[in-house]
Amino acid sequence: MRARALLSFVLPAFLLALAGCGGHTSLISSGPTGATTVPQFNHVAIVVLENASYSAVIGSSSMPYLNSLATKNSLLQDYYATAHPSIPNYFMLTTGQPVTFDDTYTGSVSVDNLAREFAVNNISWKAYEESIPSAGYTGGDSGLYIERHDPFSYFTDVRNSATETANLVPYTQLATDLSSGSLPNFLWIGPNAIDSAHSCPASNPNCTQAQELANADAWLSQKIPPLLTNPNFSAGGLLIIVFDEGDTTDIANGGGHVVCMFAGTHVKTNYTSTATYSHQDVLGLIGKALRLTTTPGAGATGGSMTEFFQ
Repeated sequence: MRARALLSFVLPAFLLALAGCGGHTSLISSGPTGATTVPQFNHVAIVVLENASYSAVIGSSSMPYLNSLATKNSLLQDYYATAHPSIPNYFMLTTGQPVTFDDTYTGSVSVDNLAREFAVNNISWKAYEESIPSAGYTGGDSGLYIERHDPFSYFTDVRNSATETANLVPYTQLATDLSSGSLPNFLWIGPNAIDSAHSCPASNPNCTQAQELANADAWLSQKIPPLLTNPNFSAGGLLIIVFDEGDTTDIANGGGHVVCMFAGTHVKTNYTSTATYSHQDVLGLIGKALRLTTTPGAGATGGSMTEFFQ
């Protein structure tokens, strides 16, 4: 992420967002009627983009593909990130708690997490990481690979198991798995620093946010269609695209007002929700969609999100 507001400024905002909601539920409002339960999915894929508020993305000419995808499928109009900086948002999406507010954190994380629950429930998974130095890599930042955008690399369940570490793979493995019909049940798809809208390319180090978003949109326009049209995924797949946090000055509900959208089997088309949601609700949705017996942390009490399905 780019330089962020001081933690002493954003952390109280995050805590205030949690206060008065029993640690969670004030960010949830009941939405319109949809399915009575979240459908069971064979595959759930999530792509996390970086550092842009809703107003910079929706309606922006820099992201025509994402805007088209959101308009044709389901868009969450009132969705909020957890906090600033980046790392607590990635952990909220996978553990149901922020864990740390230190973007330079390199330690192990032993709290309950999706990798642990996947193992318990016999759910296959892979983290497809663009620009990761090698399969199974659990080291720090390297080139365009940013470790904090790959939360599974921190989990003791992954670091301490050769079997689980093998699920951290280069992004190029996704094309192989698509063509061979061997998609896992859960796909964490991590674009690199340029393709996630986090950083400017070396050829244009002083690029604008609009140019960063355009790079991310170009990546999405190339990478998402093969996933959505893949026979295995289209038969029972849910795609989630979400931004980790809003712009530096956007501290609404802790981490800012950001874009989240859904596409795939059973997902309503041409639908926009006005109900309020946040990252723990997406974690809860993942748990329900894959029928986990336990969803980590605040994900266990996340909003039902049934309004998005038919």
